[in-house]
Amino acid sequence: MEEDAAFGPESLALPPEQIQRRVEESLRQVGLWEMRQRSPHLLSAGQTQRLALAGVLAMHPLCIVFDEASTMLDPSGRSMLLETMQRLNREAVTVIFITHFMEEAVVAKRMVVFSHGQVAMDGTPDEVYAKPERLAALRLDLPPAARAAAAVRASFPDLPEGLLTPVQVIAALPEYPRPAATFPDEIPAANKEDLPPLIEVNGLGFTYMLGTPLAHRALVNVDLRVGVGEAHGLAGMTGSGKSTLMQHLNALIYPQEGQVRVAEFNLNDPNVERRQVVRKVGLVFQNPEMQFFEHFTGDEIAYGPRQLKVEEPLAERVRWAMEQVGLDFDTYKDRPLFSLSGGERRKVALASTLALKPEILLLDEPTAGLDPASRRDLLDKLLAMRDSGLTLVLSSHQMGDLARLAHDLTVFYQGRSVLTGPTVRIFEQRETLRGYGLEPPVAAQVAAGLRAKGWPLPQGIMTAEALQAAVAQALQGVDR
Repeated sequence: MEEDAAFGPESLALPPEQIQRRVEESLRQVGLWEMRQRSPHLLSAGQTQRLALAGVLAMHPLCIVFDEASTMLDPSGRSMLLETMQRLNREAVTVIFITHFMEEAVVAKRMVVFSHGQVAMDGTPDEVYAKPERLAALRLDLPPAARAAAAVRASFPDLPEGLLTPVQVIAALPEYPRPAATFPDEIPAANKEDLPPLIEVNGLGFTYMLGTPLAHRALVNVDLRVGVGEAHGLAGMTGSGKSTLMQHLNALIYPQEGQVRVAEFNLNDPNVERRQVVRKVGLVFQNPEMQFFEHFTGDEIAYGPRQLKVEEPLAERVRWAMEQVGLDFDTYKDRPLFSLSGGERRKVALASTLALKPEILLLDEPTAGLDPASRRDLLDKLLAMRDSGLTLVLSSHQMGDLARLAHDLTVFYQGRSVLTGPTVRIFEQRETLRGYGLEPPVAAQVAAGLRAKGWPLPQGIMTAEALQAAVAQALQGVDR
């Protein structure tokens, strides 16, 4: 990695001692200095983004364009990126930041919204976010904290406008108007039966480049259990082992230590028929391009069914798969893959996996790179798949997505599975999560802040809608 970070300064013909100083400075800024001798091809997607940032920072440019630079970063990595951008701007560096995360634009001095190649809105973040109807027409959202504030505004008509962060929302809300409030029972976790395990992982360990000086321990004694029809989330910092685990679950990687059983397949058996595993277990990669074989969209989605010789006409199977992800068949089937946006490529990758009609769907960062409306649409479709009985395992850095989709959640840290349980219970452990570089959903943060002000809100609040209902319930019969 240090060679990669040094490439720019070397191209500028800087003195060696200055190059060395800049490389160390930039790698420390992005949190990669301690692993500087690791090969870039062994990095996770989030770590790769950090390395790319280090390479740019090492050149000390006067202007930096961050194009979706936070897409693959975990919450702590995104905070680091935003702090870095603000520091650079204070040092007179011009920063242009392209993002689909509406909460990230809050730190900007000027916000420009584009639609169909034209400027649709232009102003400060406060000015832009003051027009939610206009944003909705552009398929955009308010930041999560602003949505939480809007959800409780019916109970607090005097709540000021322009609340864009959880801290601002909590500070603006009053103390509970009654003393010694009694806290109600917690919101129950998802009511699911004790289903037989469809996926069982026990003591899984894996080392990349085993037996070489570049050996990297990716998984250490990992356990996982997923029931039939369950949606199970995986959370953790970049490089914590989530993607490596997923690649074990469809036999892309075979276990070095421990046991992995998926459906009727013992994946420790080197003779297992991988073609049969792939029929049942579909994997959508973190980077869509890694699973593309063809040049055109329709051909790519048809590739898997064609290889497996499905009986259904290919055109009908492709049309069905494209409908599942919101891609119009006639519009996209003949589009070259290279002409698609990052979000469209992610939809194609999902459609090509769904075209196999798997019983288990593994999703590695499924909403990365999608605009807010496309993200909502995809989450709605995944919810429908979950409710129809499809077993889902999904990793994500978006805690709100996991709160909405996952019955249970496993948190990874440095290759280990450190927390497992119902999603609402895991997200109640805010301080523990912070130690692992994660944060609960914004609605959960606001609810925790209100409890600290004496509000009798139940545990387990994960969404703005649940927050709205809990606040309204707490105010029943209260004189304000």
